[in-house]
Amino acid sequence: MLVAATGAGFVLGWNAAGADPRTAARAADAPADGAASGDKAPAPVTFAFAGDVMLGADGYGLPPDGGAGALAPVRRLLRADVSVGNLEGTLTQRGASKCPARDPAATGPVTCYAFRTPPSYAAHLSAAGFTVMSQANNHANDYGATGLDDTRAALTAAGIVPTGAPGTWATQSVRGTRVAVLAFAPYPWSNPLTDIAAAQALVRRAGARADIVVVTMHAGAEGAAAASTPHGAETYLGEPRGDVRAFSHAMVDAGADLVVGHGPHVLRGMEVYRGRLVAYSLGNFVGYRAFGLGGPLSTSAVLRVSVRPDGVPTAARLAPVTLVGAGVPVPGGDAVDVVRALSQRDFGPSAARISTRGVIRLPRVVDGVERWRDTHVAPGDAPSPDASGGDELR
Repeated sequence: MLVAATGAGFVLGWNAAGADPRTAARAADAPADGAASGDKAPAPVTFAFAGDVMLGADGYGLPPDGGAGALAPVRRLLRADVSVGNLEGTLTQRGASKCPARDPAATGPVTCYAFRTPPSYAAHLSAAGFTVMSQANNHANDYGATGLDDTRAALTAAGIVPTGAPGTWATQSVRGTRVAVLAFAPYPWSNPLTDIAAAQALVRRAGARADIVVVTMHAGAEGAAAASTPHGAETYLGEPRGDVRAFSHAMVDAGADLVVGHGPHVLRGMEVYRGRLVAYSLGNFVGYRAFGLGGPLSTSAVLRVSVRPDGVPTAARLAPVTLVGAGVPVPGGDAVDVVRALSQRDFGPSAARISTRGVIRLPRVVDGVERWRDTHVAPGDAPSPDASGGDELR
């Protein structure tokens, strides 16, 4: 079941000893030893995350075959209980562009971009496996309130839950486990990235109603030179783009079980904070004839994670993807090497430990201390290998 959710509940947070009271509450709800010895533990929830998604637009061009095949090569990577992407644009045929009309005789560089994709393309996102799409980004409002509303309607009609509108989150139920997906960006039509206290309050509200809480953020500077994750606030073209480290840590402190970023259009490193994985940017995922491409701008990945119903991640893998041709994704490439190097350089001891095959080791937290162990593959989450190289999580 998929719904858009709002609402209030009791406030949750970290106690002075550093433990997550939400985990303690879950433990308190569990049956006593031997009370249900014959019951199987609930299966982990599998997640797939992709970066910026734009399947073509007016003025830039649309894929041949009406866009139906643009994501076909990577459908296997997106197959999960909860599959999340960032919709970098609108699904509408109406509304006024935010960009002023360009003089046909103009020879200077284009400085304003607005993306409008046919609403029918929502069906292609659904067919590819997406269950949740973020509208918390700088292009969601390219065609004003009309574009925002039409996009929500198109996604909903295709069975995809939109997330990111102020004060809301997406909720998905997976075998009885409640999952909340919140999206943040530094724009008035989004949940607030730059107001960290307000963002924490929203995460706590979602945590009061969900078993697993996921936070996505559209944040950070943009471009080929933006692969490093800096300390402190970032800007782009004079626009505040948030303090991604402070924001991510604060979201985990408030109860988020996983934090995933996009926005820089390039991959960034990953770290582990208080036992939770933070992926700072997954780069471009598809940008048909509209995104700058080449080198790091064409290097992408799908992050796959399994999370127990109590919010503890049990397995993770980074699956490399490359944008080819006009900007469509295919499996393969050097994303794992890129993210491994960036993680080690930018985060040192807290860097995510990623193998050469993309397997991410996850720690076990005991009394607030991270104890590292080898990642295992959750049962039922290792389909047969294909040409992309190995099992999805191994």
